[in-house]
Amino acid sequence: MDWNHLLFDHWEVKLVTIFMIWAAWIDGRQLRVPNWMTYPMILAGLVYNSFAFGWDGAQMAFVGMIVGLLTLLPLYAVGGMGAGDVKMMAAIGAWLGAIVTWYAFCASVIVGAIMAIIMVLWRRDLEKHTINAMIILNEWSTIRDPNKLAAIAKERKPRMLLLPYGIPICIGSIGYFMYTGMYW
Repeated sequence: MDWNHLLFDHWEVKLVTIFMIWAAWIDGRQLRVPNWMTYPMILAGLVYNSFAFGWDGAQMAFVGMIVGLLTLLPLYAVGGMGAGDVKMMAAIGAWLGAIVTWYAFCASVIVGAIMAIIMVLWRRDLEKHTINAMIILNEWSTIRDPNKLAAIAKERKPRMLLLPYGIPICIGSIGYFMYTGMYW
């Protein structure tokens, strides 16, 4: 077995994977992805790609970071998600670029939906959570002020079934990386 190939080829994808696993583990235990993990990871991705690939790398990392932020920022703005999850996606973008980040996000949405459905069915609260989802969708379609939506979400949060979204980000992204052969 060629250990150099296994360890060092596509090392940036493996580094991002280790980061995501660690962040998901913390998120699962504490319902937060800490800044001490996300900010250095974002900065390191921006710096590495800038030095390794010059202006093109800097652009790729910056646009990837912005795509990562924009994927989850709307949900964060209305109180539906924590800032750590948003910064986690930004870190993926800073390291791997916009296209990979977009597809990793899409995979994480599918995983998150499946996990949410399983959580609701496991607790046997389908009717309650369906009603809550309809109320939230109605609020999003009728209330245009993100600050008001965030205040409503903050008031409702203690009564909600919370999904630590770092876990679906991790599982979905790793699944996407494996599917596309990014580890090899």
